[in-house]
Amino acid sequence: MDSAAEEAYRAVHQILTRRRAGILLHITSLPGQGEVGDLGSDAYRFVDYLVSTGMSVWQILPIGPTMHDNSPYQSSSVYAGNPRLISLDLPLQKGWLEAMPESEATLADGVKGYAIKLAWEGFKERADEGDRDALQRFIAEQKHWLEDYALFQALRQEEGGCWWEWHTPMRDREPQAIAEARARFTEVIDVIRFEQFLFFTEWMNLKHYANERGVLLFGDVPIFVAHDSAEVWAHRQFFDLLADGHPRVVAGVPPDYFSDTGQRWGNPLYCWERLEAEDFSFWIERLRAQSTLFDFLRIDHFRGFEAFWEIPAEEQTAVNGKWIEAPGEKLFEHLYRALPSLELVAEDLGVITPEVEALRKTYHLPGMKILQFAFSGGAENPYLPFHHTRDSVVYTGTHDNDTTLGWYKGLDDGTREFVDDYLGKPREAMPWPMIRAALASRANLAILPFQDVLGLDSAHRMNTPGTTEGNWNWRFEWEQIKHGTDKRLLRSIKMYGR
Repeated sequence: MDSAAEEAYRAVHQILTRRRAGILLHITSLPGQGEVGDLGSDAYRFVDYLVSTGMSVWQILPIGPTMHDNSPYQSSSVYAGNPRLISLDLPLQKGWLEAMPESEATLADGVKGYAIKLAWEGFKERADEGDRDALQRFIAEQKHWLEDYALFQALRQEEGGCWWEWHTPMRDREPQAIAEARARFTEVIDVIRFEQFLFFTEWMNLKHYANERGVLLFGDVPIFVAHDSAEVWAHRQFFDLLADGHPRVVAGVPPDYFSDTGQRWGNPLYCWERLEAEDFSFWIERLRAQSTLFDFLRIDHFRGFEAFWEIPAEEQTAVNGKWIEAPGEKLFEHLYRALPSLELVAEDLGVITPEVEALRKTYHLPGMKILQFAFSGGAENPYLPFHHTRDSVVYTGTHDNDTTLGWYKGLDDGTREFVDDYLGKPREAMPWPMIRAALASRANLAILPFQDVLGLDSAHRMNTPGTTEGNWNWRFEWEQIKHGTDKRLLRSIKMYGR
């Protein structure tokens, strides 16, 4: 780290200098009448619940528009908000939407989309001057991504399929074709802009509500960008693609704890030389946007900034890949020089080398400690609580793990006995002994998946890495919160100084 970056760094990183605890729960997992949870009343109720438990952090998965598998890690934009998360409460309160659609009991995505179009018509007719000015400010401030995103979504409706399958003039963004498309889709683009205005307005309202009550929002930034996204289509020069838009190589990880054949994510890899030639502006603007929406951020797959697993695009698994060095130190120097108040956590799981650890420590980024990984390999296992350092974030498990109760039930007898011995043969039923171990850890931040707070088994798992079916759909109900759980958590938070 050069002297300028070092000075910038020392001015920040204030959030994790004190002990805190939080809950991991994605917005889609909230209750509500729609197909997924949204930014409406249940989100505010969850903030109130966090306050009642003494929790000061709400960790949320990426919030971009999802695709057919609903994975928040494969989004059609690194900037846009997921329209599925929009609540119709705001347009109803403002009078832009006069009544809920007839299918309000389910609010299927198509119904919500139709309602947003109705709200746009109502906005044009009935919005006051302040709201009209707010929309125009939003469009102007977000123009650097919003115009490409809106056109991209409009073209998807017309062309169908993925952008590299479009007619060549659209695929390759020939200027005349793009200009004609913008003129042809004026009305559609207006609706998409308004849709994003709704999302960002609702998001910032929720963030303000949470921050006022002492709750920080902890976001998540995937290292790689989905191939079928507005950013790859609009900025092909930054990605390792063939002339027809197909990737030459794709991202993933080698065989590991989660999968014997590794994980072939399929994202195109970066052309790091071109990113560096433009002073990493792509990454700077991306993190500038996310740090406006969240109080601090987790960088997913941090080790990919030191070296990434390159898989030939024709390979069906991740086995036959290789490690390629990345210019992580140069990237972070530029990031901290441009964004001196940036606060990051490194997702440093997987194959972690001394070089990856050195990169993380150079920039003093907290790493992650997963308790479910702690009980194998003996006393040297770095995830055991006595190895934790203050500059860490400890989890019972993450969105990629089984629930702690499901994990515990699935252990062999010997490992389960070791877990019980290590935790002092507690009288409390799982997952509470693991919750206590996380809260008691020296790590300054402890995060509990909400499934563990609710004591749920494997049927409530959020994601199983290496699979494509049945993930990202879990939602809780308020009735699942056992009486007294909030007071029990609050006592533990106070006991362990969080």
